[in-house]
Amino acid sequence: MSEAKTTDDHNEIQQWAERRKGRPARVKGALDGILRIDFGEPENGLEPISWKEFFLIFDHNKLLFLYQDTTGDGKLSRFNKFVDRN
Repeated sequence: MSEAKTTDDHNEIQQWAERRKGRPARVKGALDGILRIDFGEPENGLEPISWKEFFLIFDHNKLLFLYQDTTGDGKLSRFNKFVDRN
């Protein structure tokens, strides 16, 4: 079983996402800037944003990035979510 890790390091987050062909995004219409990593074809409910804007929202909302490097069987994992730093 692969364990989840947390980080607030911008470079680590960006490198993790880009290795999986992920792009920074936020939920359309969400006033508080709900962040997502968008994989593959852009989803209708998500709005692409720059990494700079992504990390401004990330820091403003005092978030941590919870993620998994590999699945239990050793494949590259896309599991991630954003959690409160507190």
